[in-house]
Amino acid sequence: MSEQARVTRREVDTDVIVVGAGPAGATTAFHLARAGLDVLLLEKTRFPREKVCGDGLTPRAVKELVAMGVDVDAPGWVRNKGLRVYGGGVSLELDWPELSSYPDFGLVRTRADFDQILARHAERAGARLREGVNVTGPVLDERSGHVVGVTAKADGEEVTYRSRLVVAADGNSTRLSLALGLHKREDRPMGVAVRTYYKSPRHDDDYLETWLELWDGDRLLPGYGWIFPVGDGTSNVGLGLLNTSDAFKNIDYRDLLRRWMKNTPAEWGFTDENMTGPIRGAALPMGFNRQPHYTRGLVLVGDAGGSINPFNGEGIAYAMETGRTAAEVIVQALSRSTAAQRERVLLAYPRILKDAHGGYFTLGRLFVEAIGRPGVMSFATRHGMPHPTLMRFAFKLLANLTDRRGDVPDRIINALSKVAPPS
Repeated sequence: MSEQARVTRREVDTDVIVVGAGPAGATTAFHLARAGLDVLLLEKTRFPREKVCGDGLTPRAVKELVAMGVDVDAPGWVRNKGLRVYGGGVSLELDWPELSSYPDFGLVRTRADFDQILARHAERAGARLREGVNVTGPVLDERSGHVVGVTAKADGEEVTYRSRLVVAADGNSTRLSLALGLHKREDRPMGVAVRTYYKSPRHDDDYLETWLELWDGDRLLPGYGWIFPVGDGTSNVGLGLLNTSDAFKNIDYRDLLRRWMKNTPAEWGFTDENMTGPIRGAALPMGFNRQPHYTRGLVLVGDAGGSINPFNGEGIAYAMETGRTAAEVIVQALSRSTAAQRERVLLAYPRILKDAHGGYFTLGRLFVEAIGRPGVMSFATRHGMPHPTLMRFAFKLLANLTDRRGDVPDRIINALSKVAPPS
């Protein structure tokens, strides 16, 4: 038996097990450990490891990083001023809004080490990180049916970890959620993203770049392409598409990406010869597509609960936000003296998420359903892009960046999110 297996068999009693050390899990573990709880953070792979992502971090994500004490001025973090948007034959540079609630800059950091940075931060806060531990299922209490731990494989050995509570941060495939019968909601949008890296002189651009028009022959697709500067001589280039179009299932996404790159200027360098890695893809679970976010001792955070923004496909910020929120609720719950009191606090977690994002995600769902109809995306792009004031409003809406008592656009967006029924 390996040393890791011998140690973990003795560590059967912990306050919280967090399954998955991506942004959601690492953030949850960090805040739990900083509050003084004993936390076991289990990651099936070993760091460093790669994930499919655009690598772009909006001010929402930057706010969460700053709250964790991550040094975003250290080498490797590439700042940007905002978004450059292409569409309808027009290009427009939109700076991140100046708000009291969020920083006025975004960042780029590749997932090759971003997740590791957060996981190490959780370790320094006191969480016990175990890498190479593949969780295979929940351990259920025979009487209550509550999750009281997990089974896993570590170094080829079967291991059981027991805890007072388990957090599922195991991504879109979320084995733990499925074991409890929590399946995806079919009335929620789903996306797919593909991306690769190119050596390019555009690696140090001050703006993230979004292309609103993705054409498949004469069809305008519901989605967008991106070019994000990584700052190391390469650019992250990819595209995201939504399942609200009939064409969704019949598109070769990798071929579409290559065809799009062939139409970019030669001096940008987006050719197969300059590609530094393969084209990889991933699913984007959106709009709280798996619910409830708490049931029977299991808390869902990040992609496991489908917390990606339907408007723009942003996932990291909401993964970190749900992780922080879950940690705050768990800390309060585990301080209660009876099981009934703890359960009452934990059952508030899904309501807190819906109060924070439910109405906004409903608006996002309506938006993606609309742009999935032929002609709507073309009309919106053609008539919206020539009007900078309208586009700045749209930018705030799609990025979900407002102050509670901000300017008129902020108040309109906040009011719409409040009156929309929570998802």
